[in-house]
Amino acid sequence: MLTLVTKRILTKTESIEQHLFQKRCRRCGNTQAHLFAELPHTTCGKSCVYCRNCIQMGRVLECEPLYIGSANVQWPIYEAACVWEGTLTPGQQRAADDLTALVQNGSGEHLIWAVCGAGKTEVLFPAITKALETGKRICLATPRTDVVRELQPRLQKAFPTVDTAALYGDSPDKNGQASFVIATTHQLFRFAHAFDVLIIDEVDAFPFHNDPTLHFAAKRAAKLEAAIIYLTATPRKEQKRRLRQKSLPVTFIPKRFHGHPLPVPVLKLTPMLHRSLKQGKLPQHLLKAIAAQQTTARQLLLFLPSIKKAEEIASFLKEEGYEVKSVHAEDHHRAEKIQSFRNKEYRILVTTTILERGVTFPSVDVYVIDAGHVVFDEAALVQISGRAGRSADDPDGEVRFYHIGKTDEMLDAVEAIKKMNKLGQKL
Repeated sequence: MLTLVTKRILTKTESIEQHLFQKRCRRCGNTQAHLFAELPHTTCGKSCVYCRNCIQMGRVLECEPLYIGSANVQWPIYEAACVWEGTLTPGQQRAADDLTALVQNGSGEHLIWAVCGAGKTEVLFPAITKALETGKRICLATPRTDVVRELQPRLQKAFPTVDTAALYGDSPDKNGQASFVIATTHQLFRFAHAFDVLIIDEVDAFPFHNDPTLHFAAKRAAKLEAAIIYLTATPRKEQKRRLRQKSLPVTFIPKRFHGHPLPVPVLKLTPMLHRSLKQGKLPQHLLKAIAAQQTTARQLLLFLPSIKKAEEIASFLKEEGYEVKSVHAEDHHRAEKIQSFRNKEYRILVTTTILERGVTFPSVDVYVIDAGHVVFDEAALVQISGRAGRSADDPDGEVRFYHIGKTDEMLDAVEAIKKMNKLGQKL
């Protein structure tokens, strides 16, 4: 380690610093006093402060330094790295040109505001190609593990000769030493001034949008002169504020790649819903609606507001004779279950908001059960609705919100989708 520091390959820095009148963790940026604690340390023989906020990545002690790797690494130059042969729509091409110009300029920010199913991943291909041609290092970060699992094979197929790494909690790849890194936003804690191009996918998603330590990690992971790209279908207040102030350049794609409008949710008043859910069941008329849906060619995504309710309803539907599984954030087999659903090995997938975004199924209907629950805010409902109608072969999936009373979030989600469709028609 001393040799690496002497050769300036590594730079030693204190792990926990006194920042103004409070401590700050140099790894995650945490400054909240209740997330620091002390413990006796055998090496230095005294009680040392450590950060509890990023403890899952290993303990950071104030008496032990952190080491930052050098950013002056020459990454390979890849010529004609992209083998994708698809065609971009005019809206996609406009966004791709803007991002390529950003990468060529070398630094700055840009937001791509694109409706669900607009083909945001393909929009990135020209800019990624340009970055790789000039020996730049790229990171595409997203808040959800399931999205990393889905994106990695797609990107590897489009860029087969490029050294890529997929990083998430239990990923087999651990070192992240690649020209192109696809990672969860939590993995950005591992990097400092490492990337020439940083892409934050689903910038509005939990937990990224309301966790200041993840914003700290993203800012630190990018080089000082980096191109930073944000992708979203549902920007939050902060992004909209910056757009109004014209401090954040934006390209808007209001139409899906296949040209068809977004499915508009239908609101279904269900007075007995809460009583049935308390019993771990669904109302009879909703059960009839599911039975009717199962006579169609489409699969069915059922969204429930909690893990408990998702498992209860999945069990209830099994008892009713349906082919069904449930997935949620604590399900260690969710990747296999999602792939099995994609392979059409069963008909119904019951899920929490873990699948509200970033995953694509070619032909599904979407029912949100108890859509008035607090977990289903406007952004979540818009994203959930965006799971339907994503294929050009079946662009008309049905979306239903089952509720005991309309909420502002439901109405705002429907209005936002209608507004997107109107903008798409104009263009």
